[in-house]
Amino acid sequence: MCNLRSFFTPLLAVLLLQSLVVVVSAQGSASTWQTLTGNPPLVIARGGFSGLFPDSSSVAFQFATLTSLPDVVLWCDVQLTKDGVGICAPDLRLDNSTSIAQVMKNKDKLYLVNGIPTQGWFTVDFTLNELSLVSLAQGIYSRSERFDNTYPIQTVEDVANLKPPGLWLNIQHDAFFTQHNLSMRIYVLSLSRRVVINHLSSPEAGFLRSIVKRFNLNITKLVFRFLEPNVIEPSTNETYGSLSKNFTFIKTFASGILIPKSYIWPLDASNYLQPQTSIVSDAHKAGLEVFVSDFYNDAQLSYNYSYDPVTEYLSFVDNGDFSVDGVLSDFPVTPSATIDCFSGLGKNATPQVNLSVISKNGASGDYPGCTDLAYQKAILDGADVIDCPVQISKDGIPFCLGSINLYDSTTVAQSIYSNREQNIPQIKAGSGIFTFSLTWSEIQNLIPVISNPYSKYELLRNPKFKNSGKFLTLSDFLALAKNTSSLSGVLISIENAAYLIEKEGLPITDKVLEVLSLAGYDDPTSKKVMIESTNSSVLMKFRDESNYELVYRIEEDIQDAEDAALKDIKDFASSVVISKASVFPESSSFLSGVTNVVPKLQSHGLSVYVETFSNEFVSQAWDFFSDSTVEINSYVMGVNISGVITEFPLTSARYKRNRCLGKELPSYMSPAQPGGLMQLISPFALPPAEPPNPVLTAPDVVEGPLPSHTASPPPVPGGGATAVPPGAPNGLPKIGACIFLPNLAMLITILLLL
Repeated sequence: MCNLRSFFTPLLAVLLLQSLVVVVSAQGSASTWQTLTGNPPLVIARGGFSGLFPDSSSVAFQFATLTSLPDVVLWCDVQLTKDGVGICAPDLRLDNSTSIAQVMKNKDKLYLVNGIPTQGWFTVDFTLNELSLVSLAQGIYSRSERFDNTYPIQTVEDVANLKPPGLWLNIQHDAFFTQHNLSMRIYVLSLSRRVVINHLSSPEAGFLRSIVKRFNLNITKLVFRFLEPNVIEPSTNETYGSLSKNFTFIKTFASGILIPKSYIWPLDASNYLQPQTSIVSDAHKAGLEVFVSDFYNDAQLSYNYSYDPVTEYLSFVDNGDFSVDGVLSDFPVTPSATIDCFSGLGKNATPQVNLSVISKNGASGDYPGCTDLAYQKAILDGADVIDCPVQISKDGIPFCLGSINLYDSTTVAQSIYSNREQNIPQIKAGSGIFTFSLTWSEIQNLIPVISNPYSKYELLRNPKFKNSGKFLTLSDFLALAKNTSSLSGVLISIENAAYLIEKEGLPITDKVLEVLSLAGYDDPTSKKVMIESTNSSVLMKFRDESNYELVYRIEEDIQDAEDAALKDIKDFASSVVISKASVFPESSSFLSGVTNVVPKLQSHGLSVYVETFSNEFVSQAWDFFSDSTVEINSYVMGVNISGVITEFPLTSARYKRNRCLGKELPSYMSPAQPGGLMQLISPFALPPAEPPNPVLTAPDVVEGPLPSHTASPPPVPGGGATAVPPGAPNGLPKIGACIFLPNLAMLITILLLL
């Protein structure tokens, strides 16, 4: 253990943390707050930045102060050791948050905790000296374990010595320590003579009543912590639900309350919000501040929030009716940005950055993709461009659908059309029921299905509306867009054109051109039209017959692109869509670096759009702190992309209006530094290096022209499937017609040589 820590010292961690963020003191937000005092809500960092690092580790506390509002408050759950020393640990038992089970084998015990038999390694059984052999670990197993077994347990004084803007001590189990002949009351009174305690909370009313007259309440605020409503508070023998209706009593010993967020916004059994309660206004009327707990970016939020933690925080601090006085968070960067950058921000706020927000099948994170509801939501959410991936029916009607395979977005498998299954390897491996096998009237009878790309993590999308909406023809889609003044344009995506023309006799490109013309989009004063495809042959067709913006989508993850390939792209397109991994490659969900792809594309005069942005935290690298806004900001401010393609347009549309972009960036709005977090991982825990992505070459891009359309050929058994064309020379598959790290490294080198 000692040798390991000599490799990776706390000093090194501190210096690395400081190199990861730009610290700027900034806190300009809503001019008036509906808090009790009228001041902005406090951000309270539970165990520091415990959403990423081990709870109550030195690195978690330091990272919280570097990435949060200037007045951030550090939260410490105080436990007492056998020799009466106060340490910061999230629970009485250390086995879930430290290495104690491996270091102190067979020393676990069984005790009654609040009358419940509980087995584990308890702090009261070990001295501080014994605990010096123990290191901290991430206690929530869905979070990264890469920072485990590096940082020692912190005493309360260790945290106070960091001189945080505010220190909050939580005393969860005074009665338990009393049973073990340890006095939490004596400890905190003694500590208060040496350390400034800004807030002191406990769920035990008896404990707070025993100390209220011993504290200077102008320095230390006492806060009564509520547990779940049906739990009984031991000193009063009343439930916390009952006590929440007796604020007059609570005011006799506390100046504030700390409540779970469900006390304010209850959830129904389906995880949707119920009407807000009056508890905040009731507490404020009684002169009590209201602090709220249970904020985690990496947990399932109410479906009303669309997996966007900023939206959730806004519902507590800026909803027009009230504002809570503080929030307790494992990810303090998010409430910091919410309070300073997004609160009081109207939909008509001026954009602070030039960024195109392009929908992905409409707002497909909220409704079944390419339905009227998805498009209406995308428009309402502030998308600049809505998209239509064009498919074509058996009777030649172009319409919008995210996949040519109806299995992907409809209930066709359970319909009367299930016998139309085919295997067509040129389009997709495996079987499918394809759009060109059904007429438009038949497709209209199908029930839409919402996309659930992260269902294996039990993260479902808006299940109440999972089969809602109706599909639109391309003509209807264009009419909707044309009649919406807030939209700047439309994006039309075309794939599988060569197959459809040659094998099915469906000239999809001609149909799209025809419908665009009939809808009036040939008029230069009309909305912008973007034509997107992975096939240069499709874009060449439109280059010759229109003045639309042509967008080449590189569907493979790439690490670089040859100049010859970019020159070829420039010949038929003015913009490029690339994947997120083509900008920031990852290793075990940590950003391992940044490529030169974006600046190289831009140097050839190509605008760069990046896809696909989702709100679900599992779609994001650890470096983005389980916050979709942090991810978007890192692509926009980090590499200056032209636009985002997103399933949740609201998040991106709100981002580009945030007030923090119009000034010197505060730390919580600084882009992630690729590879930065990996520098904080001990050498033994580093993830294995990933193989590099391929380089885009000219043969990957150049294609022959689309086949000419003739009369429909006779049906071919199996749907007209033919042999799959050979892949490109460098192994990149084609579909359709085609045959900030040096500074960190230097810092580490210098420190290790000291």
